[in-house]
Amino acid sequence: MIHLEGITKSFGNLEVLRDISLDITQGEVVSIVGPSGAGKTTLLQIMGTLDAPDKGEVLIHGKDVLRMKEKELSSFRNLHIGFVFQFHQLLPEFTAIENVMIPAFIAGKGMQEAKKEAMDLLSFMGLQDRADHKPNELSGGEKQRVAVARALVNHPDVVLADEPSGSLDSQNKMELHQLFFDLRNRLGQTFVIVTHDEGLARMTDRTIHLKDGRIVQA
Repeated sequence: MIHLEGITKSFGNLEVLRDISLDITQGEVVSIVGPSGAGKTTLLQIMGTLDAPDKGEVLIHGKDVLRMKEKELSSFRNLHIGFVFQFHQLLPEFTAIENVMIPAFIAGKGMQEAKKEAMDLLSFMGLQDRADHKPNELSGGEKQRVAVARALVNHPDVVLADEPSGSLDSQNKMELHQLFFDLRNRLGQTFVIVTHDEGLARMTDRTIHLKDGRIVQA
């Protein structure tokens, strides 16, 4: 589903990723762990086509994303990849359902279709009664579940999450972690999660350990 071959990335004189090769299959929930500065977020950004390696190959569903032009790549990213960040990054002027609908609009879906899909996802996450609330009226756990719904609204093949529970308390953290597995079981998505949370890493199907820009265990 995701194939990385010989990925190398430097920022100036600092080599962040060193010859990373990795395969992730459809429906896996994979965690990426390692000390700060190991290259976890950079690797996730390259998987998500938000950054390009200096060397190497990135295939998603057999498509060579590094050869795509920017407009084609943006469309591919919108349709096939969902993102969840540590801080939800919801737009404060929009309600929960409007935030979820935005990627659907970018994909060209009409109002009725986008609203139905957004509400279905919010209902699945127990947020149907919060759909018309703006982010400042939601708890931290609710905001992060809205962010997950936004990532899923276009039915992406893969969801990439960067420290998604890092800003949550223990209860909300456990609920979010379980949500990833419930979604995988219901919708079949692949999840790749950068995390410092050992409990989450133990739950995942596979854990990839990075150190000094290299995979030391996978």
